[in-house]
Amino acid sequence: MRAQVQLLSANRLVVRGTEGLRIYRLLTQVQPEVYGSKLAYVLVEASASPQVRDLPEQRLALLEEAVAVASSLSAVNPFRAKMLSRALAAKREL
Repeated sequence: MRAQVQLLSANRLVVRGTEGLRIYRLLTQVQPEVYGSKLAYVLVEASASPQVRDLPEQRLALLEEAVAVASSLSAVNPFRAKMLSRALAAKREL
């Protein structure tokens, strides 16, 4: 409930950074088809952040999580293909 309130109060399409990771990880557990694509998006974004740019193992872990989340979305989810492609491309670049 608290994560949903924070998400609504952010007043943005996608909450980024560590706050976004925390919120979307929680909400994806409850509603994976609704929040999974946003989690995958934020995970890929976080993998390129200055905090982990020079930490290949942490970057890889974030990207593997993004691939797993995007892969688990239903084939009819309109964001599945885009997020999976984005996560896989980022992983290949690593």
